[in-house]
Amino acid sequence: MDERRKSVLSESVRILSKLQILAAFFSDDVIYNIYLRSQVIHQLFEQNSELDINKLELFHIQFTDTLIDLLKKIKTTNEKNVILLFNEIDLNRDVINRLEADKLTKADFDVQKQRQALKVNTSLRRLYEVLSGYSNEYPYSKNINAFSARFSPSFYHAVTEDVLARLTSYAPVEVYDTAHAVIQRKLMGQLCKYDFKTEFFCGLKAGSLIMEVFKFTEASIYFLYYSSRNLFLLCDAAEMEMINTAASMQTHANSLVYELKNKNDQLQSRATLVKTLIPPEVKQLLAEHYKKISDIGFLQNISNFDAQANILKTMLNTDLM
Repeated sequence: MDERRKSVLSESVRILSKLQILAAFFSDDVIYNIYLRSQVIHQLFEQNSELDINKLELFHIQFTDTLIDLLKKIKTTNEKNVILLFNEIDLNRDVINRLEADKLTKADFDVQKQRQALKVNTSLRRLYEVLSGYSNEYPYSKNINAFSARFSPSFYHAVTEDVLARLTSYAPVEVYDTAHAVIQRKLMGQLCKYDFKTEFFCGLKAGSLIMEVFKFTEASIYFLYYSSRNLFLLCDAAEMEMINTAASMQTHANSLVYELKNKNDQLQSRATLVKTLIPPEVKQLLAEHYKKISDIGFLQNISNFDAQANILKTMLNTDLM
């Protein structure tokens, strides 16, 4: 075998290896059939030394090399689009992780607010005993203010200092004023009536000032506990119901997590499709080419492949995606 023929066949093997890799990447029947047909053409020249080896070289120059460049361009464009999709998926995952971390904190908050309500109810019962002369003990449960210190940054509703000042205003004749607390007389009456059964409703904050709002379990009666002044006052039920509670925020968070997870599933499916997407106009061109090279007389007309090659080269200079 002369060196010229050997060189062309060696280069043909290298070109076909590239085409095989791309055919496997795209998993497209037309591309794979083109690869198989090109392999047959190569073997035809390899096994028949009387054939003009220059025609095999011309075949690759006119079509295979350009086809490989075109498929590489499509592959690169697809991979860039896939990266964008995965970047969006990663951003969504970060948001999901933050929301789910907050959800775990919210679960802890739900448990602790029940304990806080128990502490406040016990403290108010003891305060009643102090007011009734049955006891002189300090009425407040241990660490009663630890709950607000822990959860107010994330779960308390922000209000203005003017709102806080209005909610904590009272007339001296309306309250019991003791060494341990200031509590509205009417509130103490309601506590006795409902056996000191209340639950934590929400927290309010204005800068560093913090209040807890409680609701009677058997009535739509609300009162606030202003810890820095040991102050207990009734508050307007309608106003309290308008506050965005943690429960409504958690419902929104759960909904958003579901939406983001669903969106990520869609993006993942889209990324799988985009990775090997071939534009319709290219698929049509490839089908036409496969039909042409499958013609039994194509070798005699191989010099007429210029038109086909020019179409491919035009594709290379086109924004395909």
